[in-house]
Amino acid sequence: MSGEILFLCHRIPFPPDRGDKIRSHHILKQLARLAPVHVVCFADDDADMAEEVELATLCRSYRLIRRTKPLVWAGLEALKRGEPISLTAFYDPLLAAYINELVAGGRIGTIYVFSGQMGQYVPDGFQGRVIMDFVDVDSAKFQAYGAQRKGVMGWVHRREARLLQQEEAQLAASSDLSLLVSHKEAELFTHRLPADVVADVRVLGNGIDSEYFDPGLVEREPQMMEQGGPRIVFTGQMDYPPNIAAVERVAHRILPLVRQQCPDATFHVVGRSPTEAVKALDKLDGVYIWGRVADVRPWLKAADIALVPLEIARGVQNKVLEAMSMELPVVLTTAAATGINALAGMHFLVADTDEALAEQVVAMAADPQQGKRIGEDARRLVVEKQSWQSALLPLVEMLGHVPRLQLVDTMHDAA
Repeated sequence: MSGEILFLCHRIPFPPDRGDKIRSHHILKQLARLAPVHVVCFADDDADMAEEVELATLCRSYRLIRRTKPLVWAGLEALKRGEPISLTAFYDPLLAAYINELVAGGRIGTIYVFSGQMGQYVPDGFQGRVIMDFVDVDSAKFQAYGAQRKGVMGWVHRREARLLQQEEAQLAASSDLSLLVSHKEAELFTHRLPADVVADVRVLGNGIDSEYFDPGLVEREPQMMEQGGPRIVFTGQMDYPPNIAAVERVAHRILPLVRQQCPDATFHVVGRSPTEAVKALDKLDGVYIWGRVADVRPWLKAADIALVPLEIARGVQNKVLEAMSMELPVVLTTAAATGINALAGMHFLVADTDEALAEQVVAMAADPQQGKRIGEDARRLVVEKQSWQSALLPLVEMLGHVPRLQLVDTMHDAA
């Protein structure tokens, strides 16, 4: 399939400072190497809107809209329409009209849909190729939320899980390819499809920019170095429920166990949009909530250990790959390790209970050489096997495009 590419994304892929935006950022750059790309996406805030110049530089055309619909309003719309809240929250009629007009022009040969929320924008009757990048299984995530919560919110999450599962099946059936970030997610996705749905489900993994996440390029963050050690760090989007649960787990349950053996141990939360509940943790002994930072690398370099005690984790955790690339030893749960082709005990340490996680942190603090060895082995692994270039190589075959630079070279050779 030739022609130009339309990239539909629920968040602007700039800057690549959170998990979904990191993946969409690198995929968009790879697509732009294959063919002219038109981008349609939302901005969450003024900082996102300021990245508009990046779209203008990279894309043939784009439409960026600030998402302002309150979640409560999206919920009421969803109840009225019998749809998932995830869809109504990201629906804009002007955006739909723009996409229909663009596709009607006849230049679009492929629509690449990043995240299930944007599948609703694929025009009916589109004759080109549709690639649906679910990344991970959103319906399973909400199902897990629903199992944990009681009352109204439990019902809301269970409803969202049920309706999203139906939407995922419909999108998989109507797309040429359905992509998931890991083999485990792909198996889960396939298992949850109705028996009568035929879908081509494949894996497109995440990578890491190890040239950027290189500990030799930055100095340690002075503010963090002023605090006691071992310095334990958690990075991520801090209004995301699994991340919130993880840092609350550390602050209330794991860190006190660590401080019984290491009284000066400190826990540092680095990431944008911390909720009020997360900010309140800053009042606890040994806990520091830093919020959004310009560059996460100095904070990772200043840390002694990355602790990622996620209980609900979908897909591949970029925060883990970034820490590994920065030669930072990682202690994490089985859920957080999913989809990363690394060996427990060699490239990171895995534990699941509060007590076991605390024991691993204390043991690492007591043996800095072990942490140094694990960090070095982890970086070596991501440099050799986890690059974005190798991770996204299958896109060429999936889209059926010849890279534009390769095409130019071939024309020159023929001349």
